[in-house]
Amino acid sequence: MYVKDNMVSSPITIGPDKSVSEAVDLMSENHLHRLPVVDAQGKLVGLVTESVVTSNTPNNATSLSVFEVNYLLNKLTIADIMIREVITIGKEALLEEAATLLRKHDIGCLPVVDEDNKLIGIITHNDIFTAFIDLLGYNHNGIRYVISIPEDHPGIMEDICRIFKQNDISISNLAVYNNSRGIEVVVIVNGYKDISEQLKDAGYKVTGVLKLHEKY
Repeated sequence: MYVKDNMVSSPITIGPDKSVSEAVDLMSENHLHRLPVVDAQGKLVGLVTESVVTSNTPNNATSLSVFEVNYLLNKLTIADIMIREVITIGKEALLEEAATLLRKHDIGCLPVVDEDNKLIGIITHNDIFTAFIDLLGYNHNGIRYVISIPEDHPGIMEDICRIFKQNDISISNLAVYNNSRGIEVVVIVNGYKDISEQLKDAGYKVTGVLKLHEKY
């Protein structure tokens, strides 16, 4: 899975010369938590987020009136408060790399830029969560099997797939987990034909069977 397949293309942006007040309005109108800042050539020069705006906005404890606060926000430009050292990623990068960067730097988004640093998209932690859910097929119709593998050896996946094929069942999603319980194979299939007993008869321990229904 690649960043280009999960990013938001042509995201809403703002220029560095715009006022903080304009950024607040833009984020509010479009239900956004951050805005990439680009110059006249479309190159990324910074990032402004809700937290950055909040940290540069007088709070309720000040003696300033609403009119005075609005005046300050209109005078303050994006260039005055934006994050200038922005961590970015390319569109051909793996989704796993994007997730690693987000976690490593404890940030909520990565602007996606080309080789000339022009902004072409943005990917957020929510985009990665969505991709993860889609990858595991949780929102699809069908049955989710969890099969415990006590000891790994060549041919296990082929054998499991053969059992589903013999029962004329199509596999839509498949994942393998290594955890404290050992190895678990998660298989999501189309349709609602339950073959738990056939899997057990073949020597596999089925630890979970869940009927899934499309949720979104």
